[in-house]
Amino acid sequence: MIQSFIFSEGRHVGSDLEIEALRLVRADKGLILWVDLDNPTDEEIKQVLEGVFQFHPLAIEDCVTDSPLPKIEDYDDYLFLVTRAVDFTRTEKFDTTEFDIFLGKDYLVTFHRKPLRSVQSVIERCLKNSGTARAPDRIVHLLLDTMVDNYKPVTDELRAELEEIEEAVLGTETGVLTAQLMQVRSEINLLRQIVRPQREVVGRLSRGDNKLIRSVMLPYFRDLRDDLLRIDETAANYADQLLISFDLYLSKSSFQANDGIKALTALTAISLPATVIGSWYGMNYKYMPELSWRYGYLVCAIVTIVLTALTWRWCKRKKWL
Repeated sequence: MIQSFIFSEGRHVGSDLEIEALRLVRADKGLILWVDLDNPTDEEIKQVLEGVFQFHPLAIEDCVTDSPLPKIEDYDDYLFLVTRAVDFTRTEKFDTTEFDIFLGKDYLVTFHRKPLRSVQSVIERCLKNSGTARAPDRIVHLLLDTMVDNYKPVTDELRAELEEIEEAVLGTETGVLTAQLMQVRSEINLLRQIVRPQREVVGRLSRGDNKLIRSVMLPYFRDLRDDLLRIDETAANYADQLLISFDLYLSKSSFQANDGIKALTALTAISLPATVIGSWYGMNYKYMPELSWRYGYLVCAIVTIVLTALTWRWCKRKKWL
């Protein structure tokens, strides 16, 4: 699907033009053009990226091919950004989807395969508030800022999962936490894997090395870079916290296993006197004086009980029971 928006001095003046009309607006230097490609077809990609804007083939290839890591490429008259936005279509776990941006002097092209909350909210903001879309770099900042804000629910969810794991580890019943620990670990690693290069992308925008980013926008991009730095530090703290919980879980599992071994050892020790005595008198010797005693059975039973009681008491003192 192709959505297009035209702005003049920050005011919305048109939407959803035909391809030929997009070429005309593209040639008008007094207008700001934003084209959003939402899960476009191959024909729409060719018409817009190749036909209207004539982007570099390598940039188009990077755009249509999913890239796991954010990056930024500087071409002659535009910037190409690959970022990762939170994918809210999968609610069972944290995941991201690629979000590509072509930034020119008087135009902006965004590309994504799945619906994105950040894009929709910025579109609504630009259409409602006059003056919001005064320049393409401002729209890019709004998109990136909203996209970073969407990471906050993810970090909150990860913190809640870590607290749940800690309560389970420190509680009396740990259950099987290995799968949950591995899932949270993979989500934290994915978050750090995405945020770090994305911070570098925003860092390049905040340094003012490119003429497409106006000096007035540099403080906003620096603030956005700091937000990504805080998210990265938070994810690093979560990783350390998860590692501590995992060590506690392993220690507690080992301790519980040792308790089981102690109990089995104690049961073996308690049954040892009866086993020894029964084995001794179970031997088929013809002459065993004890067997001819009148009170031989009673004596053996008393000895067995006494030795078993003493063994039980000794295991109790050793805290094996």
